[in-house]
Amino acid sequence: MSSNRRSPRYWISAWLPVAIGIGVIMIESTELLGSNYTSGPLRWLFESIFGPVADARWELLHRFIRKSGHFLGYGAMGLLWLRAWWMTLPRSRFLHDAFLALLGTALVASFDEWHQTFLTNRTGSPWDVLLDCCGAIALEVLVYVFMRTFRPKKL
Repeated sequence: MSSNRRSPRYWISAWLPVAIGIGVIMIESTELLGSNYTSGPLRWLFESIFGPVADARWELLHRFIRKSGHFLGYGAMGLLWLRAWWMTLPRSRFLHDAFLALLGTALVASFDEWHQTFLTNRTGSPWDVLLDCCGAIALEVLVYVFMRTFRPKKL
């Protein structure tokens, strides 16, 4: 079936997850999810599982949790882009789709960080964009290894 003959349902199934992922990032990029608002609930959850933690130690843990969220969240965003490009360009090579997915992830991350510079309790950082892209690359590499191992085809 040529790409011109695909149904609207097909295109929606390819690109709706990307749109939803971008929507989730937009929600997470609000003042209400700044570190000053997430520290309390995350600390309560952490201490419920692992027990009390000193304030200085918590600051490090909280930062680690938030940066891990960047890495994994944008890693997932990269996979959503990869899936959409894989479906949109069925004859292209994996690395071509992976590059387009990384480009999409980098654009979303850049706009997200730029948006945060306008919020009173958030900061935009090019280091976060780099971390976001590293998450996308890491998960794309895992998919590549999986595909080469279990489903060898046009890679």
